[in-house]
Amino acid sequence: MGQSMFIVWRESVEALLVIGILHAWLSQQPGNRHALRMLWSGVVAGLGLASLLGWGILSAGDWLAGPAGEWFQCAMLVIAALLILQMVGWMHHHGRDLKRNLVNSAAASLSQGSGIGLLVLAMLAVAREGSETVVFLYGIGHQQQGADLTGFVIGGVLGFVLALLSYATLQAGSRFISWKRFFKVSEALLLLLGAALLMAGLDRFSGQLMGMDIPEIFYTAFGDPLWDTSSLLDDGGTLGSTIAGLTGYRAMPSTAAVAIMAMYWLAVWLWLRPRMQPQLEAQPA
Repeated sequence: MGQSMFIVWRESVEALLVIGILHAWLSQQPGNRHALRMLWSGVVAGLGLASLLGWGILSAGDWLAGPAGEWFQCAMLVIAALLILQMVGWMHHHGRDLKRNLVNSAAASLSQGSGIGLLVLAMLAVAREGSETVVFLYGIGHQQQGADLTGFVIGGVLGFVLALLSYATLQAGSRFISWKRFFKVSEALLLLLGAALLMAGLDRFSGQLMGMDIPEIFYTAFGDPLWDTSSLLDDGGTLGSTIAGLTGYRAMPSTAAVAIMAMYWLAVWLWLRPRMQPQLEAQPA
């Protein structure tokens, strides 16, 4: 419930931010009724595209059975983890220019007269956030095997309600939370969730690998634990399983799990570190 609520909350706030920027700018333009209709038409179209993707993923998951279904779910978990990394990195580097870029794109679309470009802009923005939400929720749903479906759905609904409240609070300029702080905190939580999804994908991959005729070294790398911290925090217990679901913690990690987790956080560091701006060399007089 908590994971689905967080994902829907974070992605919905980002979508509301994009639409809010476009709506605020369009509201200041003369003769904006047609442009606003195109904006909301784009929002509806974007939701439709995201829903179509969700239907396609669920249909594929139901159609695939046995080992093929396990491999598909494993792939979706890994894709969700990598998509989180890509999304956080993109927003980290481009978030401060988001408003300017959106307004420039909207102005260019309006200059063409028809407003189709504005519709496409809104559609792609909403479809992107919606499709990310679909992939993340599918991965989380299969990470939590045997989880309560009702609680999962309720978490999503609460996440959307919380997103509306958060957006209103952020727009009001609260002293306690700002857009900058919101993105910093949510980025950290998303990256931890990405690690959890990656480990869940590795668990499924290892399970399939153990049933195959492979060299012994693979059984050792993916099956034998490097250490055991179950006495300190058991990932099968209530607290341990919650932390494992949110961070990817394993009480008895394999060599492959440790290596993949290390590569994931190395990729996070490389992706999010400040990018040095090229310095122009002084030209001789």
